[in-house]
Amino acid sequence: MKNLKIKNRFTAELPADPDLTNEIRQVKNTLFSYVNPIKPSNPKLIHASEEVAELVGIPKDEIQSEEFLNTFSGKEILPETQPFAMCYAGHQFGNWAGQLGDGRAINLTEVENNNQFYTLQLKGAGKTPYSRTADGLAVLRSSIREYLCAEAIYNLGVPTTRSLSLILSGDQVLRDILYNGNPAYEKGAIVCRVAPSFIRFGSFEMLTARNELKNLKQFVEFTIKHYFPEIKGEPKKQYLQFFQKVADTTREMILHWQRVGFVHGVMNTDNMSIHGITIDYGPYGWLENYDPDWTPNTTDSQNRRYRFGNQPQVAQWNLFQLANALYPLINEAAHLEKILDTFIVDFENDYKTMFLSKLGIFTSSEADDKIIKGLEEILQLSETDMTIFFRNLSKIKKDDSVEQAFEKIEYAFYIPEEIKENILDAWQKWFTVYLKRLNAESLSDEERSEKMNQINPKYVLRNYMAQLAIDAADKEDYSLVDELFQLLKNPYNEQPESEKWFAKRPDWARTKVGCSMLSCSS
Repeated sequence: MKNLKIKNRFTAELPADPDLTNEIRQVKNTLFSYVNPIKPSNPKLIHASEEVAELVGIPKDEIQSEEFLNTFSGKEILPETQPFAMCYAGHQFGNWAGQLGDGRAINLTEVENNNQFYTLQLKGAGKTPYSRTADGLAVLRSSIREYLCAEAIYNLGVPTTRSLSLILSGDQVLRDILYNGNPAYEKGAIVCRVAPSFIRFGSFEMLTARNELKNLKQFVEFTIKHYFPEIKGEPKKQYLQFFQKVADTTREMILHWQRVGFVHGVMNTDNMSIHGITIDYGPYGWLENYDPDWTPNTTDSQNRRYRFGNQPQVAQWNLFQLANALYPLINEAAHLEKILDTFIVDFENDYKTMFLSKLGIFTSSEADDKIIKGLEEILQLSETDMTIFFRNLSKIKKDDSVEQAFEKIEYAFYIPEEIKENILDAWQKWFTVYLKRLNAESLSDEERSEKMNQINPKYVLRNYMAQLAIDAADKEDYSLVDELFQLLKNPYNEQPESEKWFAKRPDWARTKVGCSMLSCSS
């Protein structure tokens, strides 16, 4: 760790909690509280990313060192640093939740490497003043899911936090996996997450809700100065530019989610980053069968607020809450409203372009809206695997018959015997239009296929895959964690030796805990 360039901008420039006791409480007039991780009894490194280590300035030969293990398990504190937990609030499932904060996350420090700044944060390292009724710890299953997913998402080209390390604590943690009154002890674990910062929409909501407007102004200006240095001009214009930047990067992030079929599962405002990156991997999932109403979150199973098809609208709603938080600094609603109004318009335009690119269509035509709408409807007539369907679509050639084209995507159907009569007729009509549209494109079949295969992944982290890795890890077999980690480094490549992972969700995983829906503690 000797090469780490420690920076303490957040704690050096922003107001700290003067109370150094680690007791659950309301923390006012501050942005963070100093708190040390709990010392694990017997930490053990399960996995670490050499790429992320290099990113933050850690040589790969240090990963296996005792110092690395002790630092990123929370057993030892880096010299010249003071770990801290951030204070923020948020709307959860559309309702104001008040103070939340880093309940099971502790920021170790900020580092600089190659003129870039990164915050190193431990998740599952113990209680903080913001833990509410919880213990601040994390279990192995949720830690494996977070560790693998952040890197899988990154390699798909989706903005995200990164994963540096996954470490067993050696301690047991009590959890009620489905909140149904059946708690059990599980292995504890700690993930080190890496991001430009972990500042959230809720960070600003907290200050405005408490009328701490001096701190709000200071925090917004701190954020612009260090994370958006390209923003210049008089203060109000800077604040608006900041909001526009957050809206734009959030829109781009959601667009990528929809492209690869990712469902975050818990898009509360405290889980939204001002950098437009995916944070807080809890009850996430990838669409298996194409179902816009699907949510992986058991807590959301009734209202399905965070369902796949509603993610753009939720992002806009969350941005509205951020706009409300910034409003006291601007005192003019018109510009904020314009940014919010154009968010969905811009998203829908981008979505159309993105969806057409998934189909291998890179020019525009009057028929395009009909092609998109028609496909979205047909995909739902019978369970159709999203990842497999779009990937196999690239195999279709311009001179294929409707029957030949259909055969190339048949593997995507979960219940093939349902594809008959009206459903089969609908597919044949759609392929008739689609093949005609492909023949209007100038790209050759080979050129189109190559471009489509860089847009439509072959491999994603399906929940059943993560669960298999978790089940093996419970038996101290971590080989599958590494196998999936390596597989998902290149999700757009064929990888013939890993063809077994290009498969529909198995029947046993349809309703299995951890494979279909998960709780927020998962």
